[in-house]
Amino acid sequence: MSENIMNLETVTMDEEAGALVIIDQTKLPDTVELLSLTRQADIWDAIYLLRVRGAPAIGVAAAIGIYLAAKDIETDDYESFYAQFKAAKDYLASARPTAVNLFWALDRMEKLVTDNADKSVAEIKTLLRDEAVKIKEEDIRVCRAMGEYGLTLIHDGDGILTHCNAGQLAAVKYGTALAPIHLGHERGYKFKVFTDETRPLLQGARLSAFELHSSGVDTTVICDNMASQVMKNGWVQAVFVGSDRVAANGDACNKIGTSALAILAKFYGIPFYVVAPTSSIDMNTPSGKDIPIEERPAEEVTQMWYKQRMAPEGVKVYNPAFDFADNELVTAIITEYGIARAPYNESLKEIFERKREESF
Repeated sequence: MSENIMNLETVTMDEEAGALVIIDQTKLPDTVELLSLTRQADIWDAIYLLRVRGAPAIGVAAAIGIYLAAKDIETDDYESFYAQFKAAKDYLASARPTAVNLFWALDRMEKLVTDNADKSVAEIKTLLRDEAVKIKEEDIRVCRAMGEYGLTLIHDGDGILTHCNAGQLAAVKYGTALAPIHLGHERGYKFKVFTDETRPLLQGARLSAFELHSSGVDTTVICDNMASQVMKNGWVQAVFVGSDRVAANGDACNKIGTSALAILAKFYGIPFYVVAPTSSIDMNTPSGKDIPIEERPAEEVTQMWYKQRMAPEGVKVYNPAFDFADNELVTAIITEYGIARAPYNESLKEIFERKREESF
C-alpha cells in the first residue's frame, strides 16, 4: 500500500472482525502491510517476532488481544470465565520478558475482571472492550504530553541523536522519544536528526528513519559505532531515547546500545534524555540490574539481513536485546506528568504522586 505511514495507526481494533490490526513492522520500510489477527497464537507471534514492537504499542496490542481472547470464551460462569481469562493472560505475557508495558496492560485488564466479579460475564466483556479502547486513546494523549514536555528542552535547528525506534511506530501516534521531534516539526521547527541504525534488528534504519523521512524531517542514518564521531563534530545538541522499563532508581533499560550512547553523551557533555510514560516506570524494580534481559536468536546477528551467512557456522553468539543506561548518565526522564531529574528515587515518586492527584 502507498499510504503515508504517518496517517496510519500502528495498533487498532477491528471489533466487527474480532481482530487486532497492526502494521507489520518486519516488512518495513519496503512494504507497508496491515495484519488482521484473530487467533491468540498469531497475536503472541506478532509480539514475539516484533511485528508489533515498542513498549506503548505492545501494551495496547496486549489490551486488545486479551479482550479478544475474553470475547471468545464461551461460558456464563464467572469462575470458569476467569480461569480461562487468566490462562490467556499468562500466555500473552510470555511473549516478551523485558517490556513492562506488556504486563502493565494485562494486569490492568485482569484487575477490571476481578473488580467486577459481581457482574455478568457479558457485562465484563463489554467493560474489557471499553478498557482496551481507553488504553489505546490514553496512549495518544500520553505521547503528546511527553512530546510537549520534551519540546521545552530543545530548540529550533538542534541536532538530535536517537536510537532504535521510539516514534509513532512504537506507539499509536507520536511515540515517546520521537514525540518532541514530530510535534516540533508540526510547528515548523527544523531539527536535524541522526538515527542510529541500531544493530542487529535495524529499528533505527528501517523504522525511525522511515517515519521521520515520511514526515519530512531532516534525517541522517548512521551506524551505531559512528555516534561518537557525530558527537565530536558538534552536530548533536541532545540525545533522546525511549525505554522499555525504567527502574525506581532511574536506570533506564532500552534497546541494546543505549548504555554506550549514554556514556558517550556524558563524555561530550550532551544531555541524555529518556522519554518514558509512567506505564514504563516500574517502581517495584529497584535498579537496572533487577530487570530481566531478553536474549534473542543468534540468527539475527549472523544471517538475518544478509544474502549469505556473515559469521562462521557454529560460532558462539551473544545477542541481548536490551541494556540499561545507569541513572547517573541520564540527564532527565520525561513523562506525561512532567520531567524527573536526579535523585530519581525521589523525583519518580513525585511523578507518581502527581499522577494520583491528576486525572489524565
